[in-house]
Amino acid sequence: MAIPVVDSEYLKQIDKARRDLRAFISRKNCAPIMLRLAWHDAGTYDAHTKTGGPNGSIRNEEEFTHGSNSGLKIAIDFCEEIKSKHPKITYADLYQLAGVVAVEVTGGPTINFVPGRKDSKVSPKEGRLPDASKGVPHLRDIFYRMGLSDKDIVALSGGHTLGRAHPERSGFDGPWTNDPLKFDNSFFVELLKGESEGLLKLPTDKALLDDPQFRHYVELYAKDEDAFFRDYAVSHKKLSELGFSPSSSGPRAVVKDSAILAQSAFGVAVAAAVVVLTYLYEVRKKVK
Repeated sequence: MAIPVVDSEYLKQIDKARRDLRAFISRKNCAPIMLRLAWHDAGTYDAHTKTGGPNGSIRNEEEFTHGSNSGLKIAIDFCEEIKSKHPKITYADLYQLAGVVAVEVTGGPTINFVPGRKDSKVSPKEGRLPDASKGVPHLRDIFYRMGLSDKDIVALSGGHTLGRAHPERSGFDGPWTNDPLKFDNSFFVELLKGESEGLLKLPTDKALLDDPQFRHYVELYAKDEDAFFRDYAVSHKKLSELGFSPSSSGPRAVVKDSAILAQSAFGVAVAAAVVVLTYLYEVRKKVK
């Protein structure tokens, strides 16, 4: 499908969609499933074959019926309500924007969002997403295939601070933290505590403690939420842009608007200076 033209009108629709998503997600308390939708659409990327990734293909029945995507049709339908109001926006952009907003409205870091992803109707074969029942080698196989790092693996795992597992979808049950609608570093704090009644720790979560490189970041993020937020924002942006090269029209449009504002501000400053100087000149004339 065609690459969207990220002009001023497209950017306006992105801004309006962002506002609508904030209100919708807050009203529905659906941040966890919106974040999961964004991750699962992006997490199929293969850096070697340049296939999969954040291209909106998860809306295809072939893909949303994959076992790992169980339940995500709910989020896809939620996004349709936003898409109907802002039809110019691609599904690929909409799903990633929904993930960004889900983090922000629950208290998480601000994530820089660049639009311009094109939609695809081609779905990858099942098996590209992480299997929660496995361990360290599997995590590295999955995330390295995407082109991500050990730090990215741990930072993105911290997203489990939102939501809960549902047995009918994943075979696991329960929340990871005591407040599953708040984005903070509680996932890492609870992980280091060990088993806690009523809280979930997946095999892939526990694997983060088994590997020294992973554990380093777990301990860092548990004691320093600011460090977690900084790294999470970077890793989330990387995930949301896998295989995506922002078109020149997008940044240029943003820069152009900024340049106009800067020029306007400069013009106002010059005009103000002229007025002040004229006033001082007239005062001096009167004094003389």
